[in-house]
Amino acid sequence: MKKVSEKVRVGDGTLVLTTGEFAQQANAAVTARLGETVVLATVVSSLPRKELDYFPLSVDYIERLYAGGRIKGSRWVKREGRPSVEAILTARLIDRSIRPLFPEGYKNEVQVVITVLSVDGQNNPDVPAMVAASAALAISDIPWRGPVGSIRLGLNAQGAKRLFGANPTYQKLESSELDLVISATKQATVMLEGGAKEVSEETILKGIEFAQKEIQTIIMAIEKLREKVGKTKRTVQKEEVDARLEARIRKEIGDELKGTVEIKELEAALAEKYEEENKAAVVKIVKKLVKEAIRGQILKTGKRNDGRKPDEIRPIEVEVGVLPRTHGSAMFKRGKTQALTITTLGPHSLEQLIENMEGEETKRYIHHYNMPPFTVGETGRMGWPSRREVGHGALAERALIPVIPDENRFPYTIRVVSEIMSSNGSTSMASVCGSSLSLMDAGVPIKAPVSGIAMGMVSDGRGKTVILSDIMGIEDFNGDMDFKVAGTKDGITAMQMDVKKNILDLGLLGKALQQAKIGRLFILNKMLQVLPAPRSHVSPLAPKIETLHIPEEKIGEVIGPGGKMIKKIIAETGAEIEVEEDGTVNISAQDETDVAKAMKWIKDLTREVRVGEIFEKAVVKRVQPFGAFVEILPGKEGLVHVSKMSTNYVKDASDVVKEGQEVKVKVVEIDKLGRINLSMIFGEKPERNFPQFPVHENKFNRSRVNQGKPRPRSGR
Repeated sequence: MKKVSEKVRVGDGTLVLTTGEFAQQANAAVTARLGETVVLATVVSSLPRKELDYFPLSVDYIERLYAGGRIKGSRWVKREGRPSVEAILTARLIDRSIRPLFPEGYKNEVQVVITVLSVDGQNNPDVPAMVAASAALAISDIPWRGPVGSIRLGLNAQGAKRLFGANPTYQKLESSELDLVISATKQATVMLEGGAKEVSEETILKGIEFAQKEIQTIIMAIEKLREKVGKTKRTVQKEEVDARLEARIRKEIGDELKGTVEIKELEAALAEKYEEENKAAVVKIVKKLVKEAIRGQILKTGKRNDGRKPDEIRPIEVEVGVLPRTHGSAMFKRGKTQALTITTLGPHSLEQLIENMEGEETKRYIHHYNMPPFTVGETGRMGWPSRREVGHGALAERALIPVIPDENRFPYTIRVVSEIMSSNGSTSMASVCGSSLSLMDAGVPIKAPVSGIAMGMVSDGRGKTVILSDIMGIEDFNGDMDFKVAGTKDGITAMQMDVKKNILDLGLLGKALQQAKIGRLFILNKMLQVLPAPRSHVSPLAPKIETLHIPEEKIGEVIGPGGKMIKKIIAETGAEIEVEEDGTVNISAQDETDVAKAMKWIKDLTREVRVGEIFEKAVVKRVQPFGAFVEILPGKEGLVHVSKMSTNYVKDASDVVKEGQEVKVKVVEIDKLGRINLSMIFGEKPERNFPQFPVHENKFNRSRVNQGKPRPRSGR
């Protein structure tokens, strides 16, 4: 195949799609270039796997460190290892964008592999990867009802206005109120994923409308590429259903479908009863009939499987301070979905270090999510978190990031873990609710509590649609949409949406957003009845942390030669101390008194001494005949000359003071070289008597001592 390209202007950049350049033996391969960021997407389809009851699609997003001109930092391992969290999340974005558009009944295994070849540090490769995958599927012979276009949507202030932007650079995203990835066909939105800084539903809807217009230009470019090099699509053979078997089962379970449906029990009973039949066929028919019953009941009567109305929320239970030794904990239960969330606070040094193609970065707020098989009453694999667990943890993390206090205000590393105890619909949103409460229980001064809700949709395909609030697992599986919305009382902080039908227009999306707002505010009110605000102090079990800023030129005084001074402070106070290049000093310890002691030590080390300042308990460090060197602050000494030790004559400083003695001194001079000169101050009862000197009466041989004037002495 010859090399063919199409260009499309999106936002401030130009996206270039090229095929015929690499991977000639794949069903199709397309590179996408935005700036100097380049990705390669390949698609391959194998023989059908009819034994499966699902579509075998896999999406892999491969990050290569060479893309950013980097070699892995590990001394021993130089090959890239397990996929990063970002790689997993990007693969999920692509999967969720393309999966709804494969025809029902297509069981050929499809593998989409996207490899990042170059990154420029300006343009995120995830959106070009999504477009490249869409283009590769569109020009291939694999059956697919695309293309789909994708963009990242930003919202930045420009003067007095706030303007939407497509595919903003990393720099623009830092100040953006919105970071939302949107995938859409010509007709409707198929996928949403992103975060926001308490943005209103109305603004979100306007942004999606803006995005859909930008996406149409991408779809046009893909279609032009398909016109030039597209292959003829394979035909899909529709699976035949045993009509007689379906009729028998329909008749037998008709009454059961009118009540609460327990699919697993129903499947097990029928599979055992119809042993002579194909078990897979029986299970498939049961699922079909259950789906019809659930959807039909909602569309005809507005009544859901558990008896709720479309906008009704399941019963909510909330508890905080659940665990005795953790820094913060909360349990959030909604129906049969239950999440236990634990907050742990740590010092700055425990931030997560992330190595990626563009370099290294750190995270101080970390959210993890675990959902073992027992949560759905099953046995299964344990070990590394699944892609789903990674994705749900990332969604909960994104929902809470906008309300996490700045490091200057709350200098802690924060790790939150959501342990799912039971699952029946939207455990990720239960995690958001539980995490808000857990953070507040730990005394984290979050800017506002966050709640979340999962929305669903059922459509008859002829225009009648019902939006569902707080969907259960059975409604998620048999519905047409899974739309998760999290936010504070003032606006949205995170969203995630997947659809199974290409019907979600702006009108339906707007209705879902408004119904979601009512639902999540109802849930938020239930949460605040238990814990209305963050606790006034962090948990007594958490480390105590203080931060101070010192002049950069003073860092050396805190560190000391060979780290001698900072090691001494750590050894004597028991505190952990981190000094950053900009002069930020983080001090942490389990005991507040240790933190206070280390804080005072460092402040004393770095503060300026002023003439006239008095030090009550200065310590004599060295004694010389001409004077004593006295430590007035940690690591900072001054000289008390013998002439400043008494109003009487002092022959030798050792006659007055000794090493280790505490004395009261006053700063009398700081010379041009920064040397500090001191004088001693005595109260009515000096600590030791001064030697008495004889007074000679011989008027011709009267010494200077007799005149009350000190004898001149040499300097230091």
